[in-house]
Amino acid sequence: MVREQYTAATEGICIERPENQYVYKIGIYGWRKRCLYLFVLLLLIILVVNLALTIWILKVMWFSPAGMGHLCVTKDGLRLEGESEFLFPLYAKEIHSRVDSSLLLQSTQNVTVNARNSEGEVTGRLKVGPKMVEVQNQQFQINSNDGKPLFTVDEKEVVVGTDKLRVTGPEGALFEHSVETPLVRADPFQDLRLESPTRSLSMDAPRGVHIQAHAGKIESLSQMDILFHSSDGMLVLDAETVCLPKLVQGTWGPSGSSQSLYEICVCPDGKLYLSVAGVSTTCQEHSHICL
Repeated sequence: MVREQYTAATEGICIERPENQYVYKIGIYGWRKRCLYLFVLLLLIILVVNLALTIWILKVMWFSPAGMGHLCVTKDGLRLEGESEFLFPLYAKEIHSRVDSSLLLQSTQNVTVNARNSEGEVTGRLKVGPKMVEVQNQQFQINSNDGKPLFTVDEKEVVVGTDKLRVTGPEGALFEHSVETPLVRADPFQDLRLESPTRSLSMDAPRGVHIQAHAGKIESLSQMDILFHSSDGMLVLDAETVCLPKLVQGTWGPSGSSQSLYEICVCPDGKLYLSVAGVSTTCQEHSHICL
């Protein structure tokens, strides 16, 4: 260790420097100096390479003050031009296309759109797969351009809001439960057929059921009974001719009259049968049919 000694002298006094004064050189010399220069040169090379790589990345990725490549940052959000591929889920509040083009979402597997609440739980889901389109929500609704509901589905009912529902399938429409509608009509020059293969078919209305065939006939076929019931009113058969071809006929009277005149008789239970007409009623003579 070298200690430096300082001597204060007044004016007019001469002090001689000792002859054995040591002189030290300050700095880095030798192999240390060469290593330091080599290290500084290496840092400079790394800095130049990093700068070149940064410029190359900015050039390849098309970075600009407005955004990156086809992705532009605007005051309303992000604008993406052209086609883009997302490898992970995309979270967005709103996705829409330009005014002059359509929005296309496609995937090799399926396209799934989820709606979540503040707690992260899925409240609605739309999944478009290769074989099925699945919608999961409390209610599914399709509206027209003016906001009128066209089709609404929930757990309790299905509502069709259009003025007309048309089924064009050759097998018609199959309903497992009841159907409520003010009108059932076939296409022009086509037959209308209401059928229940294994159960009964019932048509109820609070103000009446009207069955009309303007250019054809009406047929009611049943394996068992056909019932027409009116709780407060009457059953009217308004036609030029009413034919009951398969009514039970009574035997000919004792006189053996060959005239083809019959009278319709009614049993207490409502059963109808024919009896040969006479001067007076002959229903009592053939009342055994009611037994």
